[in-house]
Amino acid sequence: MNLVDTFSDFKAGKNIDRPTMVRVLEDVFRTLIRKKYGSDDNFNVIVNTQQGDLELWRVRLIVPDGEVMDDRSQISVSEAISIDEDYEVGEECYEQLHLEDFGRRAIQAARQTLISRIMELEKDEIYRRYNERVGDIVVGEVNQVLKKEILVIDDATSNEVVLPRTEMIRGDYFRKGEIVRGVIKRVEMRNNAPVVILSRTDNVFLEKLLEQEVPEIEDGLITVKKIVRMPGERAKVAVESYDDRIDPVGACVGMKGSRIHGIVRELNNENIDIVNYTSNDSLFIQRSLTPAKVSSIEIDTENQRAAVYLDPDQVSLAIGKGGTNIKLASKLTGFELDVFRNVDEMEIDDVDLDEFADELESWVIDALKNIGCDTARSVLELSKEELLRRTDLEEETVDEVLRIFASEFEE
Repeated sequence: MNLVDTFSDFKAGKNIDRPTMVRVLEDVFRTLIRKKYGSDDNFNVIVNTQQGDLELWRVRLIVPDGEVMDDRSQISVSEAISIDEDYEVGEECYEQLHLEDFGRRAIQAARQTLISRIMELEKDEIYRRYNERVGDIVVGEVNQVLKKEILVIDDATSNEVVLPRTEMIRGDYFRKGEIVRGVIKRVEMRNNAPVVILSRTDNVFLEKLLEQEVPEIEDGLITVKKIVRMPGERAKVAVESYDDRIDPVGACVGMKGSRIHGIVRELNNENIDIVNYTSNDSLFIQRSLTPAKVSSIEIDTENQRAAVYLDPDQVSLAIGKGGTNIKLASKLTGFELDVFRNVDEMEIDDVDLDEFADELESWVIDALKNIGCDTARSVLELSKEELLRRTDLEEETVDEVLRIFASEFEE
């Protein structure tokens, strides 16, 4: 393979801008000329990027025979006529050079240099292009499934990108050939090669999915103020509308949840709460604890803490499974949230059985629920004998249950 073939391959397969192509190719060929002639001062390198070929010309001043003082810049008239019989003294002689004139070894060395430069340019171009796209969604086909990461072919560029296991949502499972979506998190260099890292757990991924599903966000009528996530479990999104006629929460959720459902499916049924942003801290905390209904809030702005008071049946909703709801509400609002059950006697008419999970084993609570008792008072309304007969609980256990429930209402 000669240099022209290498150039043709370069031109056909690489997405590198034309001026850069010309500069690199000219560089390589001028180096070839300098090695053979000692200088490239009187040489023209013409690169034809359209045809995929090039021309090398040596330019020297024609002088009378016997008066050549510098054979790099001058040529005798008799030698010039042997190139073209119309040449005369005082004119410039253009002599076309051919790659074969440089020798096989020199051409091979130049070819290796060219390939090396092409690869470097390609790496730089991939790094630059993807670096400009950080935060954009990539859709691609799974090419290879490895232990720590998945290799994906980007549909838009056919380049290989990487989705690490650490950036995957719990429950994500992809096979070779499946389509996967992720957001470009960063581009890093490994062993002098660019590696594009995708993420499905990054908050930006959810933001971009919302942009795709909600035209009002893309149009700038609604802005996403903040997103907090526990990927695959729960997310809270604070949105704000710049148009009073648009309900930002309703627009994001869509008619009967049409807009949000697609995103929830993409994120492995991640529970997404959309809340209306406000600069009123108390109201924002209240909204962030959805679906729980807050009775009252005491805010300590100096220490960024807030005491939140709720009815007994709302406490478990506010905390959420494994504490997810209150943790995310705290991140969303920037306040450390302390949840308290209302202790006002008028408000505590009854207490849900689940509120006693810290004091009673779950199987005891389940046994009580199985006989139709969901609250402490509903259990206390039954006699000890009836509880023993209907639940099959031990007498000692029933005594403990009655003692705990009775003490709840003593104050």
